[in-house]
Amino acid sequence: MELIPIEQIRSSALSSASTSHRRLPPWFKVEARTGPDYLDIKQTVDRLKLHTICEEARCPNRWECWNARTATFLILGDICTRRCHYCSVETGRPPAPDHEEPRRVAEAVQALGLRHAVITSVNRDELDDGGAAIFAETIRQTRRLSPACTIEVLIPDFEGNQAALAMVSAEKPEILNHNIETVRRLFPTIRPQGKYQRSIDLLDRAKQQGMTTKSGLILGMGETLDEARDVMRDLRTVGCDIITIGQYLQPTREHLPVARFYDPVEFAALKEEGLALGFTHIESGPLVRSSYHAEQQIIPAS
Repeated sequence: MELIPIEQIRSSALSSASTSHRRLPPWFKVEARTGPDYLDIKQTVDRLKLHTICEEARCPNRWECWNARTATFLILGDICTRRCHYCSVETGRPPAPDHEEPRRVAEAVQALGLRHAVITSVNRDELDDGGAAIFAETIRQTRRLSPACTIEVLIPDFEGNQAALAMVSAEKPEILNHNIETVRRLFPTIRPQGKYQRSIDLLDRAKQQGMTTKSGLILGMGETLDEARDVMRDLRTVGCDIITIGQYLQPTREHLPVARFYDPVEFAALKEEGLALGFTHIESGPLVRSSYHAEQQIIPAS
């Protein structure tokens, strides 16, 4: 099977002055193939009119994950109320929530026979609860149809709404994930509608509510390694159990340019440092994304 460079798969090439015409490092290659498991997920998602973050965020691991029968369901539609400068999900005014969506997600999990389901969403800041009730109902419906399936939710910050967080935590997902994404200094520029400390506080409260917590960090957007280490320390201060660390790739010409490509050796070093800090599980590498190998994180986190 042919190894295809990501630059041939993505719909847009890197285009800033610092990255234009520059080839991606040799480790950015993925095996693009569509086997029976890949097609089963694609057909099931299409049949039930669902979205996946795998497609909306143009994840480079989609082929690997779908062929391993893992996918991340995107609930609350595919239009986000925020505009983060690294994310390819469409920004705009979303339609009203689809209250049948939780049932369809549960049906997809059952039809695919998933042992572990990851559920995330766009930001829905126009809703009083930020979409927390739909998250909670999706967990309930999934447990009803697939009681043996473990569940990870990747939630937004709910604008600091503590009742919304408690609504999701009450359903006891095996992992509660909220991605910090970038370092404190860059947060106002890269995530202008978010707040670094608000995200840290959310993970703190989730831990106090008994959750196994997880977060994700993207490198290559202008941070330093020392700043990345500061993020890891901040996450461990509030008891965060699991972290994913990956390389930023510019999805379109309109998005933030890549400031730096990190070497796999640097990702490996950050993993060792993170384990020394006390994280129970770390996925760290150029192609790592938030849900990468998510099903493997249940055992060490339990």
